[in-house]
Amino acid sequence: MRIYPIILALLLISCEATQDKVSVQKTSRSEVKKGQNGNDTITLGGGCYWCVEAVYELMDGVVDVSAGFTGGHRKNPSYEEVCMGTTGHTEVAQIIFDSTQTSVQDILKVFFTVHDPTTINRQGNDVGTQYRSAIYYHSIKQKEIAQTIIRELNESMAYSSEIVTEVAPLTIFYRAKEDHQDYYENNSEDAYCRMVIQPKIEKFEKVFKKYK
Repeated sequence: MRIYPIILALLLISCEATQDKVSVQKTSRSEVKKGQNGNDTITLGGGCYWCVEAVYELMDGVVDVSAGFTGGHRKNPSYEEVCMGTTGHTEVAQIIFDSTQTSVQDILKVFFTVHDPTTINRQGNDVGTQYRSAIYYHSIKQKEIAQTIIRELNESMAYSSEIVTEVAPLTIFYRAKEDHQDYYENNSEDAYCRMVIQPKIEKFEKVFKKYK
């Protein structure tokens, strides 16, 4: 994978309609009201949902993030069933964001920076179909934006391999149990949090700090 600024530069050039910055959230999540007219939602899979959730909870303009599952064939699956890789579900984070403060383009800039979109059914040591790279869109506009970004990243050879991120419509989102929500915030000293999630947070803060 090439250096992060190349990816960011491409996204900033190709998405002229987006806002000029992606920034770390400065207000607590409780201070932001849900259900505002400007709110939009997108659902992303980029490996373990704890990792994706932890990063987006730091992003300015994000109203709420929920860990859960989508894309499978079993109704209301449990975490244990999804981990077996037999339900067809993807571990995802469903992100509600204020479209007056950030955009789908900004959300996807972060997405393509903090995970590897070129590995099939794998992120690091997390292996299985539940860890596939995926964008589950909530509108045709989101689909078009995602496809455009992927095409331009591939054409520019921003990565050493082709992007394999699935782009599909959201079907049913199953929210994970409460002990899986805000996992990093509640378990930051856990070994997995320190070894896997913390480096992703540090990458996010390093790459996007100039947009604070």
